[in-house]
Amino acid sequence: MEMQQFYYDNKIVKKFIYATILWGVVGMLVGLLLAFMFIFPNLTDGISWLSFGRLRPLHTNAVIFAFVGNAIFAGVYYSSQRLLKTRMFSDFLSNFNFWAWQLLIVGAAITLPLGITTSKEYAELEWPFDIAIALIWVAFGVNLIGTILKRRQRHLYVAIWFYIATFVTVAVLHIFNSLELPVSALKSYSVYAGVQDALVQWWYGHNAVAFFLTTPFLGLMYYFVPKAANRPVYSYRLSIVHFWSLIFIYIWAGPHHLLYTALPEWAQHLGVAFSVMLIAPSWGGMINGLLTLRGAWDKVRTDPVLKFMVVAITGYGMATFEGPMLSLKNVNAIAHFTDWVIAHVHVGALAWNGFLAFGMIYYLVPKLFKTRLYSFKLADAHFWLGTLGIVLYALPMYVAGFTQASMWKQFNPDGTLVYGNFLETVTEIMPMYWMRAIGGTLYIVGTLILVYNVVMTIRHADSKVEDELAEAPALARVTGKRVANEGWHTWLERKPVLLTVYATIAILIGGVVQIIPTLVVESNIPTISSVKPYTALELEGRDIYIREGCVGCHSQMIRPFRSEVERYDLSNDKQYSKAGEYVYDHPFLWGSKRTGPDLHRLGGKYSDNWHFNHMYDPQSTSSGSIMPSYRWLIKNELDKSMTEKKMQAMVTLGVPYTEEEIENAQASMLEQGTQIENNLYSDPDFVASYEADKAAAGSDFVEMKNREIVALIAYLQRLGTDIKKSDLENQTAQN
Repeated sequence: MEMQQFYYDNKIVKKFIYATILWGVVGMLVGLLLAFMFIFPNLTDGISWLSFGRLRPLHTNAVIFAFVGNAIFAGVYYSSQRLLKTRMFSDFLSNFNFWAWQLLIVGAAITLPLGITTSKEYAELEWPFDIAIALIWVAFGVNLIGTILKRRQRHLYVAIWFYIATFVTVAVLHIFNSLELPVSALKSYSVYAGVQDALVQWWYGHNAVAFFLTTPFLGLMYYFVPKAANRPVYSYRLSIVHFWSLIFIYIWAGPHHLLYTALPEWAQHLGVAFSVMLIAPSWGGMINGLLTLRGAWDKVRTDPVLKFMVVAITGYGMATFEGPMLSLKNVNAIAHFTDWVIAHVHVGALAWNGFLAFGMIYYLVPKLFKTRLYSFKLADAHFWLGTLGIVLYALPMYVAGFTQASMWKQFNPDGTLVYGNFLETVTEIMPMYWMRAIGGTLYIVGTLILVYNVVMTIRHADSKVEDELAEAPALARVTGKRVANEGWHTWLERKPVLLTVYATIAILIGGVVQIIPTLVVESNIPTISSVKPYTALELEGRDIYIREGCVGCHSQMIRPFRSEVERYDLSNDKQYSKAGEYVYDHPFLWGSKRTGPDLHRLGGKYSDNWHFNHMYDPQSTSSGSIMPSYRWLIKNELDKSMTEKKMQAMVTLGVPYTEEEIENAQASMLEQGTQIENNLYSDPDFVASYEADKAAAGSDFVEMKNREIVALIAYLQRLGTDIKKSDLENQTAQN
């Protein structure tokens, strides 16, 4: 049998490990800063690019795409070469993947704090970055598939199956969710509106968790756990069931993020059904991972790599039990919009993703540098600090979530809310926010210990990372037909193109069934005649709302619960949110967390002066508020240069602006702005400070009607004012 020599590319793995560690520290530090901003809301007072709303997407993107993303690439590039017995298909593509990904991360780190965002969860980057992500991901996929095609190992190991599914599904999700109409170099609008946008976004958002934070890490689990334990995978058959059932079922589960919203009921029910089914394949994978360690528990007690991986797999099991539970409508009615969801997310992020990445780093660094880990005691200290950090982070958030849910829903005997003031809930859970910050601090201290341990390991190594010489027999050509006694899946494992096609079909079925009817069947989203497009000034104000990340703390979705219509709709109509109210919303802004109250019926509840003072100093209008001030909105001149182009883009997307409305946009904004300015003059304190501001600014003075705060007030005062009970009754009769 002919033996061939070749070299594994270890240098690309080293680069991705370094990037994983660097961005992990950065992403976690931003997260810790955000945790302390709940306790000290004015911690970065007056600095727009350090405000909570702008930093939150930076934190999520840094942790998901920079930390976890680089860990995925490091693990995939290391394991794929060894499982396929070949060097990566293209050194150029490997290095392009690395450097382009880092450049993309730097771009995100610059633009997100500047408020350049689409506001869509886990997809906040604007359209040029979306194109870049697609190109980089295709380069990664070509490199992976090319490596598979030139392999010297006939059958594809289970880890490779998960890598293939990851590449295909993330590409599909990213492309369809990122369809947007550019207005300028760094501004676009989603092509979907309202309910449709929400469904597509959470089809993407849930499956970004599934196919970026889960399936590639399952592939890494199937490679690194057996390697570290020196044991075979517990069950090959369970691996098959785990893979196919997981990728087929997962794609259907996105609507469970939208239960009790304006999403059509049939889509919600589908999401619930498939989410509950998810527990079977998820726990099958967890059991397969843990039972791989049978007979190796003595090694688990002493090997830090296996310690991290055991907790990681356990965290995966906990998160994938809780996910289906949270998808039950009666549980979701309690948990959604509360800190319970924050706890759930971070059990997965800190334990499953974080600890598996740490275990992989502790395994790979000594291997690459041909040395031993500098200090097992430091690794052990990291493990216990990190574990304690997870517990102190998650448990208080569970308590906070239960507290929020119970306080929001309590009624007095006379039918009034016991806690009518939303801030009473916020005050009650402040001790939990303190404990979360402490837990996060412990977790980051553990990560810094890893940094020190890795640096010292590298410094004490006798050699640098070099390409590794390997030898394997050439892969002989065989017929594509199944041979005697060959199982169907064993046959499929030597047909990578066919396996990829089948995996693509499996993930497309759920998306097609859920999304296409919502996009093309008009009866899914009944129109409401009284709902009109935003005025030019309101549209600009909405863009400011998006820029400042207000959706990260405020929802715009009143669910059909008595407690919510009593709390948020103070009119006599007591209406929960309807699908037809969002037909002109590009993008949707329903939110996923209520740090502050829902805003969907905010219009007319407070005066323009109240909103002005609330943005200048939230504590002056809402004692105990943990909202930071947004004083730059009061100073900044509103940029009206793009208004007509924005309205024209909206027309392209189906919003019925007339040519006259677009031509008169500037005059319309001036008129509406002047009215708000006049309303502000009714406050003597405003007049005094405004005149002082005018005197100090001199020729640089910008009239209040032309400032950003006025546009934001216009938008906030519009929310929920289009709909009345009579309109709904008339619409129901027509339908």
